[in-house]
Amino acid sequence: MNALRALLRKELASLFGSPTAYLTLMLVALVTALIFFDHLRLYNQILFVYASSNMGGFDTDTIPDYVNLWDTVFFPVMETLGLTLIGAVPLLTMRAFAEERARGTDELLVTTSLSPGQIVVAKFAVAFLFVTAMMAVSFVYPASAIERGGLGAEHLAAVFLGLTLHGIGVASIGLACSAFTSSQLVAAVSGWAVAFVLWDFSWLQPFVGESAARTLELLSLHPRYGSFSEGIVALDNVAYFGALALVSMALARFSFDLRRVGS
Repeated sequence: MNALRALLRKELASLFGSPTAYLTLMLVALVTALIFFDHLRLYNQILFVYASSNMGGFDTDTIPDYVNLWDTVFFPVMETLGLTLIGAVPLLTMRAFAEERARGTDELLVTTSLSPGQIVVAKFAVAFLFVTAMMAVSFVYPASAIERGGLGAEHLAAVFLGLTLHGIGVASIGLACSAFTSSQLVAAVSGWAVAFVLWDFSWLQPFVGESAARTLELLSLHPRYGSFSEGIVALDNVAYFGALALVSMALARFSFDLRRVGS
């Protein structure tokens, strides 16, 4: 237990003390604030136009159903941030295992009282914690804007949960990729590649059968986390990201056995 606590402290100090991690946090927070502000500004402008009795012949407060927070704010914000996280999160996870392998310190960890499974859980837990903290910081401005406006708080909470789960899913992929290489560059690039491939399989639908298309849709990141933009928290979507994390942890654990066989 003492060895596990020491490893957790080491991983926390390594990640939270990394300039790359804070640059990534600042990038995601800035992009979130700018995108949310721009779409919220557009939403308010549309509301003003439709609510004005002097514009276009509309009576006061006769606003079409399609002018709503989901279509104008939350959905486009999630679309852009989903891709932003795919580009940013692998920069956080590329060091987790690859740096240990490059330095040879992963073998030292295995010789301690820690099992490979405990090492994997510690590294994944710290990465998940940082992703959650990064999304919490990023949503300070959107939360304050929504609170002042007095609308959409529950919807914003669902969006936050969806983006956090998406970030954890991408982090899981990046960590699994990092576990199979000693190069941080290879870990980052492979993390990007796998996440982008899993992002959306809809382009394959014209080339595969209907059953295969349904299976690919179940495996895609985009349909799973996209429903959170509607303010819907579905248990199967939450379970999807949990399963993605567990599979990635199992792969990272398998990398230790694979290296032992190879040596």
